Amino acid sequence: MLYIRADMNDTIATGHVMRCLAVAEAARLQGEEVMFLLADSQAVSILEKRGFAYTVFHTRWDDMESELPAIWKALKEAPGNILIDSYQVTPSYLEGVAGMARTAYIDDVNAFYYPVDILICYGNQWQEFQYESRYPDTRLLLGASYAPLRQCFSNPGKKQIKPQAERLILLSGGTDHHNILGRTLEHATFMGFQDIDVICGAYNMHYDSLRQEYASHKGIHIQRNVADIERYMANADLAVAAGGTTLYELCAFGVPTISYSIADNQTGSAKNFHKERIIDYAGCWEDEGLVGRICQYLECYKENQALRQERSQNMQSLIDGQGAMRIARELINYPEKKLDTD
Repeated sequence: MLYIRADMNDTIATGHVMRCLAVAEAARLQGEEVMFLLADSQAVSILEKRGFAYTVFHTRWDDMESELPAIWKALKEAPGNILIDSYQVTPSYLEGVAGMARTAYIDDVNAFYYPVDILICYGNQWQEFQYESRYPDTRLLLGASYAPLRQCFSNPGKKQIKPQAERLILLSGGTDHHNILGRTLEHATFMGFQDIDVICGAYNMHYDSLRQEYASHKGIHIQRNVADIERYMANADLAVAAGGTTLYELCAFGVPTISYSIADNQTGSAKNFHKERIIDYAGCWEDEGLVGRICQYLECYKENQALRQERSQNMQSLIDGQGAMRIARELINYPEKKLDTD
């Protein structure tokens, strides 16, 4: 049994659950039974659509130590390894879970020393965290080859780069509290793109107003919480996206992208992408002139086929889409801890 501990809501958005779903689907393909462990029911509908079992603890998502008795109960009934993906963990919480099961943790902030069996950091800032010297006895899964993407992102084929970018996609992840999608769209509307796909997340509070404002605009398509994001990415010539796993998905398809960050944990990786000439970074949400810089990049990329070709090649050389399979294989093959249930 593989347990996965993750949550989603309008504060932490959907990213943790979505990347864990990629690992869950990879584990299921390898014949492993998967059970999600949730603080509340907000992720239930998406898990049911994907056919995954779940247990709801009815605890506070931001007080994880209170759920340790519930985890103990679950493991007594069916022992297994646990993948944990939450910024709300504490050293005491991880030590408590480690006393019950083999634990794996997905990290991208290096907040403290993580007492786990497997530590995963697929972000390109992993070398800055000095994991290898600090975790000599921990199984480390580091770098973009462990980016947890669904199978549809596995080797989709070389991106064909048009002389001029005609189709733009705008993404912000699960939330968009600062309406960066709407503010960017306001300017991009006049740039001559044939089609603009605006993908709003499940917790995007501006979705209804955007739909209403652009209802009569031919070529502007406002979507929310789409199940087949890969289809939109595959069709796009150019993208604007918030940091996080979405950037790795766009890399898999080789879609030239301008990024911005809406959370502190996204900034380091986004800046490294910029430095490595993979994805240009326009800044964080609170930077003055962010939308202006995004649009300057759009103007530059739209007409410059050579630039888009270079970025696309750099992106696709980074990702093969097999990260979730590699993580799942490690979790499945790692020996389970014998639980003392006396």
